[in-house]
Amino acid sequence: MVAELGVPTKTVAVLKARFTWRADHLVRYLKSFACVILDLRQKVVSIDPDLIHANSVRAGLVVTVATLGLRKQVIWHIHDLLPRHPFNPLIRAVAFLSRRTRMIAVAQASADRFAGSFLPLQSRVTVIPNGIDLESFHPDKAAKHRIRDELQLGEGEPVIGIIGRLTPSKGQLELLRAFPRVLSKFPNATLLIVGAPAFNQEHEYLELLERTAAMLDISNRVRALGARDDVAAIMQALDLLVVNSSVEACCLVVLEAMACGAAVLATSTGGTPEIIEHGKDGWLVPLRDENALAAAILKLVGQPALRAQLVEHGRQRVTSRFSINRYMTEVQKFYLKSDVIDTSSLYRKRQNAAA
Repeated sequence: MVAELGVPTKTVAVLKARFTWRADHLVRYLKSFACVILDLRQKVVSIDPDLIHANSVRAGLVVTVATLGLRKQVIWHIHDLLPRHPFNPLIRAVAFLSRRTRMIAVAQASADRFAGSFLPLQSRVTVIPNGIDLESFHPDKAAKHRIRDELQLGEGEPVIGIIGRLTPSKGQLELLRAFPRVLSKFPNATLLIVGAPAFNQEHEYLELLERTAAMLDISNRVRALGARDDVAAIMQALDLLVVNSSVEACCLVVLEAMACGAAVLATSTGGTPEIIEHGKDGWLVPLRDENALAAAILKLVGQPALRAQLVEHGRQRVTSRFSINRYMTEVQKFYLKSDVIDTSSLYRKRQNAAA
């Protein structure tokens, strides 16, 4: 996509590092940090950018260290809730002590977790909620019928979906355990699990999900679709999207489903309550409460009028507050702030290039 826009690009070594408690992994991750820092520093010296947008906390650490002494402005883009880890004070110290850094957080919950109790850091974080492409995510009755036909789902069958990477933090297992209660009242309901494992032991989690469905004798009502590139179309086919995550910042799946016209039931965690107003444009349940989860699914599946209300207000909320145009406008304004980019230096550089 970047090539089609005619934008010149350079690549650096892949950063193979994640938050971990394992000492053997930590040593390997620190080695990866060192390799990427050296590679990136060479690229920065060669390209001489005016600003570097580091698209995660880990990237922010790498870029800030790699540009020591180069006087480059660095933006850390905080997409997640910073995991609790002994290294967090060090991360906050690096972010604060470098006067070249500013932070964008996708939710107030992300900003609060990143700054922690370190109040001086809070003033360096600006909250810019995620945006989605409303041209790609919108109600589409043709897509709804196509997906239901593909999956052999009747028009009157309740279809509940959960979409995301197959990992314990997304809560697929707990939803599976709650689903027999849904089937006791709606025996023709179907649960679609969309997503695939990606990291570490997540393939074992997929096997656990398959064993659990078999043990509960619900395998015939559960469809694991794996990774799909037509998520927007699948969302059209859902009567209810469940987001059962234990950790979310500004959940794109919630926004995308609301834009597509699917009712959303989500756990009240992280930045999700910043998106959903309970009972108006979505439904919230307490975290790690399978009884509340099952009861909410039963309520929403059994009340089409309530779902329709959530759908109507949900789409209104997304289109008014979470469009990609609004997002890009806010990011551009942030870039152009005098304390983020030295606009006079940028002007001189452009004049020299023109000459």
